[in-house]
Amino acid sequence: MAEPSTASLPAAAAAARGGATAVAHPNIALIKYWGKSDERLFLPRTDSLSMTLDVFPTTTRVTVDAGAAQDTVVFDGRLAGGERLRRITAFLDLVRRQAGRTERAVVETRNAGPTGAGLASSASGFAALALAAAGAYGLAPDARALSRLARRGSGSASRSVFGGFALWHAGADADSFAEPVPVAGSLEPALVVAVVDAGPKALSSREAMRRTVATSPLYEPWARSSGQDLVEMRAALGRGDLAAAGEIAERNALGMHATMLAARPAVRYFRPASLTVLDRVAALRQGGVGAWATMDAGPNVKVLCHRADSAVVAAALREAAPGAAVHVAGPGPGARLLDGAGR
Repeated sequence: MAEPSTASLPAAAAAARGGATAVAHPNIALIKYWGKSDERLFLPRTDSLSMTLDVFPTTTRVTVDAGAAQDTVVFDGRLAGGERLRRITAFLDLVRRQAGRTERAVVETRNAGPTGAGLASSASGFAALALAAAGAYGLAPDARALSRLARRGSGSASRSVFGGFALWHAGADADSFAEPVPVAGSLEPALVVAVVDAGPKALSSREAMRRTVATSPLYEPWARSSGQDLVEMRAALGRGDLAAAGEIAERNALGMHATMLAARPAVRYFRPASLTVLDRVAALRQGGVGAWATMDAGPNVKVLCHRADSAVVAAALREAAPGAAVHVAGPGPGARLLDGAGR
């Protein structure tokens, strides 16, 4: 299982004047993270477990600019402002405090996939930013420290530091980090992603979490059951039982969405096409194809299946939702610094 290229950080630190560039991939939680116990420190209410994907990477360059009066963020070729600029500046302030430096920076970032659509763009984004900013400001965190740092930008970014499968531990600040999860070599999973709506969400995940935790009568029972789901998921992955892992992932995700629907007012991310895809996944199973759905805070559906069945599953989802973009992903790599000038 790949870990971030922290060994290359000292070289990046030596060339900090030129900045550093990092790439990270999104991860999809099979045991969900939903709800925080501490919003300032991004501490989750429950443990979670995810698979990092080999699609939709974020590439981010951080260049220290000693003459600048403020940070500049260029996001997908456009100058960023508002909440996006505020979040990235706050994260850079955290890195600067750790490095004992004050210079401002230019951040250039590009997402290969949709942003703010429930496809974990914030996870890949802040994992890449954490690694690039650490390099640019001369820090050399180990993998666990980098995971803690990335968590302070976006909780799920703690998992995108690692490739393959990762477990994010809830707990106090020093104890809340992700680490790789060993899986059986026979597992050979794929995740087929059906993007039924690539637009930004009307309600952010952060606000949806707050509302769900504060008002949903189903939240606490789901959080308790999620702990048992995690135990069973780790056992299934360890023995290479993809069918059991898929069943656990699907029930955990649908349970999370049930807590949102029970919030007051309800949080509803489903679209008609989402339900159509979910129905097709159930039909695939009835027809003998192993396929299990999961959804994050958005309308898009991800389907866990055997790699050998991924083409059949992708074709079925394209037929079920003709307007959807369908992508087949496998387990992806951990966050890494790019070589040379980082371009």
